[in-house]
Amino acid sequence: MKRFPFFKKLPLSRRASRVAGIILVLALVIGLPCVRFGIFPKAPTGGGKIVRIFEFKEGCTLKKIAEELEYSKIISSGDLFILYARLKGADGKIKAGAYLFNDGMTPSTILRKLLAGDVYIRRFAVPEGYSIYQVAELLERRGFLGKGAFLEQCSNRALLSELGIEASSVEGYLYPCTYDLSPQITAADFIRMMVAQFRKHYSRELAARAKTMRMNSGEILTLASIVEKEAKVSGEKPLIASVFLNRLRKKMPLQSDPTAVYKIRAFAGRISKKDIMTDSPYNTYKIKGLPPGPIGNPGKDAIAAVLNPARTKYLYFVAKMDGTHHFSATLAEHNNAVTKYLRSGGVPRESVGGPGLEYRNNFPVIAPHGG
Repeated sequence: MKRFPFFKKLPLSRRASRVAGIILVLALVIGLPCVRFGIFPKAPTGGGKIVRIFEFKEGCTLKKIAEELEYSKIISSGDLFILYARLKGADGKIKAGAYLFNDGMTPSTILRKLLAGDVYIRRFAVPEGYSIYQVAELLERRGFLGKGAFLEQCSNRALLSELGIEASSVEGYLYPCTYDLSPQITAADFIRMMVAQFRKHYSRELAARAKTMRMNSGEILTLASIVEKEAKVSGEKPLIASVFLNRLRKKMPLQSDPTAVYKIRAFAGRISKKDIMTDSPYNTYKIKGLPPGPIGNPGKDAIAAVLNPARTKYLYFVAKMDGTHHFSATLAEHNNAVTKYLRSGGVPRESVGGPGLEYRNNFPVIAPHGG
């Protein structure tokens, strides 16, 4: 006690109390942080009301991640998180990506997700046959991407060139399936993703079969998109494809209803006489042969139907009340089918058909189908 002579002047009991006090202070100074650190990994900062999405890019440091988490009040201390992560050997092992965290998560849970690459994704399904316009509306409605931004990229010449698409848009090349998307995905990246899936499934088969059919890949996709829109039953797609291929060989107009409203509105199974009289390069009531490009993004069954159509002499088909079609090889047979399935069925609709067609009681007598 030479350094502390004042202790000699104090009674033994008071000296003991003073030592105990010093020990307590030292224990608090040293012990509380240790206790706090021991509790930290299992202690959330709140009840889950604060929810944030974080995008950590490749090369993002542990310090940067900890600062963002603390600033957003997802964790209580960035310094403790760094210390905890380093003790767990996590430095340099955190996976890049978009993460969804809330203040009800413990730091240990957050670190585990970062190490596992348990990124936040949402699923988005592209339905078979949907056009780029329908996909754009669905993306906006689901909160993924703005309609305008998506459509702009669909016809971006630089992107089309990058993707090897010799067309005015990516219509027809967006593979219909379910995708896992992060909230930060761009329109261009999503288009790249869909086209990559298309290439993966169809490039070789399309190129090989196109040569034997004397059609290029774009023409096959265009016809497949029409078949996709026309068919309600998958099993009928090869038959519908055969009708259109037979009409192409005979240089007959395709007269397909969905083509008449492409770029105007979504096809919902019905069109009017005004629709079929509309001047459009896609309207196969007004043009000969195939339209300049696909009218939607066909699925595998529609593409397969065009690549391997049924062998028939059919030139016409008319829709029945159950969604299937009656197929005919002659105009006389088709006219009888129209009378049977449209007039007798009492289907309420405006006249549909094409240039030079004959109308009776507001129904087309000559048409490849009944809509």
